[in-house]
This record gives sequence, structure tokens and C-alpha cells, in this order.
Amino acid sequence: MAKLKTNSGAKKRFALTGSGKIKRKHAYHSHILTKKTKKQKRNLDHFAILEKANRVQVNELLVL
Repeated sequence: MAKLKTNSGAKKRFALTGSGKIKRKHAYHSHILTKKTKKQKRNLDHFAILEKANRVQVNELLVL
């Protein structure tokens, strides 16, 4: 049986932590930043941990 390929888009968007959790970036931080407050942009800048509801789908894309 052939090896499974990792989804290239998911490979760029998600990263694993040391404990095995999946990190993701926040949305709404790429453009139209002039109307957003400094606090809003600062809070969107950090990574977030992926929710349990989406973990199965992302694991399939990353072939974990």
C-alpha cells in the first residue's frame, strides 16, 4: 500500500506542540488592519490551541 501524503495546505497552517497538541493561527489578522484596535490586533497575533471538535479532521490532513 502506498504512503499517505500530508495535505500541503494543512502543513503550512498547523504546527504540533511538544505535548502533541495542535497550534493554529487566528483569523482576521492578514488585511484591513486599519479599522481594528491595537488590542484586537495584539490578541489575534498569538497562536491558539486547536479545539477538540476539529482535531480529528486536522489529524487526517496531517496524517498523524
